[in-house]
Parts: sequence; C-alpha cells; structure tokens
Amino acid sequence: MSLPRHFDQGAPVAVLTAQPLGGTLDYLAPEGGCAAGDFVEVPLGPRRVLGVVWGPGEGGFDPGKARAIARVLDLAPMRPEMRDFLARAAAYTLTPLPAMLRLATRAPGLTDPPGARHVYRPGTAVPARLTDARARVLGVLRDHGGMGFGLRDLCDLAGVSAGVVKGLAAQGALIEQAAPRDAPYPRLDPDLPAKALTGDQREAAAALCEGVRAGGYGTTLLRGVTGSGKTEVYLEAVAECLRKGRQALVLLPEIALTAEFLARVEARFGTRPAEWHSGVGMAERRRVWKMAGQGGVQMVVGARSALFLPFRDLGLIVVDEEHDGSYKQEEGVLYHARDMGVLRASLAGARVVLASATPSLESWANAEAGKYARLDLPARFGAAAMPELAAIDLRAEAVPAGRWISPTLRRAVAGRLEAGEQAMLFLNRRGYAPVTVCRACGHQIGCEQCDARMVEHRFQNRLVCHQCGESAPVPMACPSCGVEGRLAPVGPGVERLAEEAAALFPEARIAVLSSDLFASARALKEQIAGIAAGGADIIIGTQLVAKGHNFPLLTLVGVIDADLGLQGSDLRAAERTFQLMHQVAGRAGRAERPGRALLQTHQPEHPVIRAILAGDEEGFWRAEARERQAAGVPPYGRMAGIILSSPDMKAAFDLGGWLARHAGPLRAAGAEVFGPAPAPIARIRGRHRVRLLVKAPKGAALQAALSDWLAPVKLPARMRLAVDIDPQSFY
Repeated sequence: MSLPRHFDQGAPVAVLTAQPLGGTLDYLAPEGGCAAGDFVEVPLGPRRVLGVVWGPGEGGFDPGKARAIARVLDLAPMRPEMRDFLARAAAYTLTPLPAMLRLATRAPGLTDPPGARHVYRPGTAVPARLTDARARVLGVLRDHGGMGFGLRDLCDLAGVSAGVVKGLAAQGALIEQAAPRDAPYPRLDPDLPAKALTGDQREAAAALCEGVRAGGYGTTLLRGVTGSGKTEVYLEAVAECLRKGRQALVLLPEIALTAEFLARVEARFGTRPAEWHSGVGMAERRRVWKMAGQGGVQMVVGARSALFLPFRDLGLIVVDEEHDGSYKQEEGVLYHARDMGVLRASLAGARVVLASATPSLESWANAEAGKYARLDLPARFGAAAMPELAAIDLRAEAVPAGRWISPTLRRAVAGRLEAGEQAMLFLNRRGYAPVTVCRACGHQIGCEQCDARMVEHRFQNRLVCHQCGESAPVPMACPSCGVEGRLAPVGPGVERLAEEAAALFPEARIAVLSSDLFASARALKEQIAGIAAGGADIIIGTQLVAKGHNFPLLTLVGVIDADLGLQGSDLRAAERTFQLMHQVAGRAGRAERPGRALLQTHQPEHPVIRAILAGDEEGFWRAEARERQAAGVPPYGRMAGIILSSPDMKAAFDLGGWLARHAGPLRAAGAEVFGPAPAPIARIRGRHRVRLLVKAPKGAALQAALSDWLAPVKLPARMRLAVDIDPQSFY
C-alpha cells in the first residue's frame, strides 16, 4: 500500500466505516484537508459514525450533493500496513471489509474529546469492616498493581454497587484522584536482571533475540515440553524487542492465565504491561487502543482480538499455546488468530514466536517444510522431571455401575493425599450429567431451541443447553409422559465426578474448575491462585485445567475418559486428543516432587494412546501427517465450510442443493463439493443448519473460486450464509 496521501479541502475521498454497507463511501475532505489513514467522523443518514480515510474517492458526482467529513479525530492515523492487513484478512476470510474494521475499532469513546477523569486507587486506611464486596474491590486494584479505575469500571470488575466503592473512599481505603483520560503506560525496563536460564533455554533465547535484532519478518516454532520454561525464553525476545524501541504483543488462549503471566512480566520488567480481553473495563480498553497507536504502550498481553489493535511499530508477536482451539473465532468474523498473526507480522516486518508443548500439525508441517524456524526445549526446568505415564485398562477394572473412578486410580489418589500432595481428576465435560433420561418412557430432555440435549448442572439446580445457553429448572416430572421421580442422569460431568470423589475421600478438600462455575474472570483467577497455594487436595476440572497453570503440589493426574476425544469423525480428533492428554498430564510434577499421569481407557492399544504413553511425539506427528497427506486434507490440502441457517429447514436444503448443482467455478479450480447435509448440530437457537464442505488442492485459488461461486446467490429472507475458510471444527 502506498504512503499516506493528503487530500485538500473539498477533494473526494473514500471513507471506510464499520457499518455493513459493503465497502467505502465517498465524502468531501473537510476544512484543513485530511490524509489516508486518518480517523474521521462522517455523517451517515441522521447519524455520525466513525470511519477511516481509505484513499481517493471515485469522483464523478455532483459536489453540491456530496457530504463532507464532519471532522478529523485526534487519533493516531491508521498506518498503511494496518490497512493492508485488514484488506488482506478480509480477502482471505471472505469477510466484508467493514466487518474487519469493526474488529479494529472495538474500543468505546474513540470519538470523544480528550479530557480528565476521576479514578480510584488504593488508600492507606483499613476499612472498619471488610465485607466480601469490599474485599472484591480491593482485590481488583491489587490484581492490577494499584492501577486507577473509574467508578463504573471498578464496579463492573468487582461486581459491586457504586455505594461500596464510595463507602471505601469515605473511609480512606480508596483515594479518588483526577487523572488523564488516556495516559501512557509505565515504561518496562528490559535490562532488569532476568532469571537464570539453562543451557537449552539460553540457546533458544539467543536465537530468538538474534532474529529480533536482525529485524524483518520471520516465524519460529518454540516447542518445549510442559514445564520447560518457554515463557522465560520468549520474554527475552520481548526484552530485545523493547530495546529496539518496538512494541510486543503476547496472545494467551485463556483469561485465567493472565494473572500469573502478568506477575512474571512484572518480575522481569519492573512493571505490568497492558491487558486486552473481555475482563478489561471499557475505559481501560480505550486507553490500550489509543496508546497502541501513539506508541504509549510497549507490550500488550491479550486474547485473540488484541491482534487488531493499531500498533504504531509492532516488532514481535508471541502466540502462546499456539495449538489451542480458542484462537479460532467461530462467530461473526471467522478467523484464526495464529494465522492472522503471521500475516500481520509479515506486513509489519515483525517476528513471530509460536510456543507450545504440543504444536498444531499446521505449525509442525510448516517447520518441517522450512517455512518456520524451530527451536526445541526437551527437558523441564530445574529439578522437575517429566511425569511417568501409564494406562489403566478399564476392561480389567471392576468399576461399579454409576461410578467412574477405577480402583487403581482410587488407590493412587489416596497415596498422594497421604503424602500431603495434590491429585487432579480430569474430565472434559461440564455440568453434572450430559443427558437426563426418563426411566418411565425413555425421553431424553432436549433444548427446545437446538438439536442438543440439556446438560444437568446440579450445583445450580438447572438444565443448560451448551449450544445456545438456554436454561431451565430441573423438572420434577418428565416433560413427555408426566411421570414424577423417574428422571435420571446418564453419564458423568465434573460435578458428578466431584460428588463421587467426595464420597470416596470424605476428608479431602475438593475444588472444581469449570468455566461455567465462575461469575467473573477474577473469581476464576482467585480459585486458581488458591489451589496453587495448597487450598485443595483434589482438583477436578475440564480442559480449563490443561492451559498452562502451575500447581506446585500437584503430583498425580488421573484422566477419567481418555477415549472421549477419539469419538466422532472430526479430522483433527486424534491431534486434539493427543494435545489435550499431553497438556493435562503435564500439570503433574512441575516442581521438585515427581509426577505421574494415569489414563483410564477402554482401548489402550489405540495408536494415539500408545503414542502418548511412549512419549513418541515426532512419531505421532509423522504418522498423522502421512494420513492427512494421503487424504489431501489440511495442512496438505485446503478446506472451506459453507453454513446455511434458516428457520425453514427446506429453504436451507433447497439453497444448499442449488449451490451443489452450480459449483462450476469450484470444479474449475480443482475443488470438490460435499453436501448439502445437516450439520452435526442441526438446529441452534431455532435455526436449522445445513453444511457444504469444499475440498481443494493445496495450491488452489480457493477464495477467488468461492467468490465467483457465491456471487449470484440472493439470500431469501431470514436466510444466513457463512463461509469458514480453514474450518477448525465441523459442528
């Protein structure tokens, strides 16, 4: 993209807004002119909306009828590489450009004039009575290093009323101060002493730092076993980036990971970086956004959407746990943050570090092909050793009906508890039971809005649909036959597992980690911190526990159902099971005490289970790669999903059938079309869902073919069509 171009007053300019209008709109440059990349406010109907000057207008219209840009905003202009990134991301994902701009301007108050605000910071006095609500307010401020928050943000983050905050201020426990509305962040010091690194860590850190010093684009896969110190290694690359005066972005897959990570960053650089995720208040989001563009923030730690912040000089992107499925945005704009991060870095002349103990096959294959560099950390840091792995063959275990902890696993847990250590039981199912069935008529209670069964959540005494969020009280009588007292849970969830563990180990303190059990990210962080400090004997959790948490006392991990992820026809089922089992097993023995992981399975001879137990990761990846290559599927082929949804099932199938019959542009590109067929979850929120799957060779011009194929489609009323390039799931 060319350098910013100035437009004199009255010149036609193209302005891109975030409104769903397809593309740019022509306006006249305002008094004083404007330049490409300027953020502006423009009239649109009776409203004024935010926009970006995208380039020269088409002209050829009556200037007397054209409307002028209302004003140029006092914001750092969008840089050419950012505009190029949004345009290329839109073209790759087949997303309208205004929707991409909406992702890049998701901060409140961008059109507000600069000014001061009142914030609350910790005071010196101790409140007369420390209620739970007051403790939450003080905890929020403590978690954020004493950062000041406006009244509304502080109330939202702590879940309290304004009276609680003002009461603390009246007692001197909080201080109300005037502060600049959007101030630069404290400077991080890259030259503070770092932790002592092992030989492998020093070599990996040196290689990453050399890449940052050299400048220009490059991607490195940093593969290290769990507990090998990948974070300390890539923080040295962050330090080198800061020394060069450039900005760094670290993406994390889970908000619950940020508290521990921020503490490590503060220990390394002397202060905390900026945060960007759903748990951050609105005023702070605006501050991060503005400071990213002005260069007033050196480092941002965030969720996938942080990739769309308007950095002034982005020099490093780290994607931690790069294999994690949460980096794929599955609603609205469908994109993968790992892949878009590589694209953004290539345009900004930045380096990328993809860190994982169990890389995605896509990243592994790119490293094998020489597209990415690869660095390995094969040993755990310090005295910690990798856990011993073993299978429990459930076919040989006498597990009572309605129970899921085998005698062998029970003895192992008891031994750890006697030694004063922690044990973890892992089951990737939320709630109490996945199915509730009537023993009188056989009816299974389903969601009225979706093609899904309602999941019992006994802790809340409710049935919940995990697809649309619909919930209802657990009924006393069967909704089908009306018989009372015959409804029974079928199968286990983590709540039911906790009930069983409490019966087997009545003296043990049991903590359940599941995303649906916490009202806020802060409550989840507090629970995790309490467990790490020894506040529980048995931890029961879903995949939430597999994401980078460090529990020093944890020495045993028991996987209740290692076969669960191997079911179904998802092409990534084996890969995901392999990754999840490795990540969960890696929670054990991360300190001085040796760890052990036991996998309960009905098929210990399965290739995935065998590969996990043998520790033959490279062998697994090579075997998986051969199968994918033979089938011509990602990463050795291309795929796209077409999802049609409508309240009218016949209309969705009719359109799907028409698309399948008129797929000439796809076949000309060498692609195949499969379907239409009902989606595995065929109805969500009352809308019937029909899928088509497009499969193409690796080098096919898939986006162009898809655009030509879909161009003639005129969607009927209430019909939606979504295109998912590189689908990660097939629900």
